[in-house]
Amino acid sequence: MSTDSPRIGIVDYGMGNRRSVEKALSKVGARAFISADHAALAAADGLVLPGVGAFPAAIAVMEDLGLDALLVELAAQGMPLFGSCMGMQLLFESSEEHQGASGLGLLKGEVRLLRSGGLKLPHIGWSAVCRVKDSPLWGSLPQRIHLYHVHSYVAEADPDQIVAEAEYGQSFPAVVGSGNIFGAQSHPEKSSTDGLALLANFLAICAAAPARQAPSAPGGAQEGGSGSTPARGATDAHDAGRRAAGAPGARQEPHAGALANPGLRVPS
Repeated sequence: MSTDSPRIGIVDYGMGNRRSVEKALSKVGARAFISADHAALAAADGLVLPGVGAFPAAIAVMEDLGLDALLVELAAQGMPLFGSCMGMQLLFESSEEHQGASGLGLLKGEVRLLRSGGLKLPHIGWSAVCRVKDSPLWGSLPQRIHLYHVHSYVAEADPDQIVAEAEYGQSFPAVVGSGNIFGAQSHPEKSSTDGLALLANFLAICAAAPARQAPSAPGGAQEGGSGSTPARGATDAHDAGRRAAGAPGARQEPHAGALANPGLRVPS
């Protein structure tokens, strides 16, 4: 892997399949690391916000760790940010899930229960995703691709932010983008060739982003990757995420990758 490859920080707040995301990003050429350390994340070329579980529990953990304010600040500075699955939902202004909660407010809209028209929830499996407008996140992908989904809630996004749509009882935003903020309701890391292409396109966005002043991490914060010492705060994030996942009202959705799309190979 080239030392010139963009450094992509995977935001660690203890909820989400962070290792699978790290492996997928590494596969498309990123120097990926997992961290909750503010300085380490601020020094990255781009950030990925994964997520599995309940919106209110996730945002509560992020607030406890100060990650909500950090992401808003870095996004305002122009850092590319990509949210996947529930991580995409967190980018929006609010969610009605459980008792409701405010989100990061980086994209306009509210997250609501998927109107499935009698289809089973959560929506688990492969869905066709169709482009409705051009975006650097979509790049040269064909107009129709297939991505793997596991979710019960969807964003009601501003139409100008919708890059692609899918359908499960209702049409819903499957890929979104506005400025330097991007998201996919699916699990790209579990979506074979098409999902990896989305991540590769995000990597290209990060590589082309204007240079930012990267603050040094106090005390030499280390990148949290396989075989490395966890960055400061990573253990707290893991513990907080476990507590949130077990709290009343917290919903852990089934593991992505439980189903396979015929003819497509899901990366492990």
